[in-house]
Amino acid sequence: MARLKDYYNNEIKKNLKAKFNYKNDLSVPKLEKVVINMGVGEAKDNSKLLDNAVRDLQIITGQHVVTTKAKKAVANFKIREGMAIGCKCTLRGEKMYEFVDRLINLALPRVRDFRGVNPNAFDGRGNYSLGIKEQIIFPEIEFDKIDKVRGMDVIFVTTAKTDEEAKALLTEFNMPFAKS
Repeated sequence: MARLKDYYNNEIKKNLKAKFNYKNDLSVPKLEKVVINMGVGEAKDNSKLLDNAVRDLQIITGQHVVTTKAKKAVANFKIREGMAIGCKCTLRGEKMYEFVDRLINLALPRVRDFRGVNPNAFDGRGNYSLGIKEQIIFPEIEFDKIDKVRGMDVIFVTTAKTDEEAKALLTEFNMPFAKS
């Protein structure tokens, strides 16, 4: 069992149940999935860039990555409908907990001038979005083998009903929120 999942089942559930006075264990918020998205706008000119982004994301997540296509044509950006312009991966279960553990404990502390993540990036329904500027913060990525530094979006989808509950859940996971 993933270390973070074990910690959630043994410690975090008790703490959240006591804090928010839940009557049932199933009403305690939990992580449902983590979606990692990498937009590669330059892929319209050079498809090798998209292949490299897919490779990097597969190394980071340890799972197959899906390429995303443009939903509609945008003339100003020279993008046609159906063009491959990014990649994404959805993590659930054990791999999700292992990724969150690596992100919080290994990757985020490696960010330059890190002062914490934005505490206001909740969407109103208990989901949290985090932007990462460079993929080289993950220890699996070899600096010599990347062609370009790319950013990514990480979305934490929780079963929490409010942002306050979701923030308490992520705080219990030791998410380093910036001080207001």
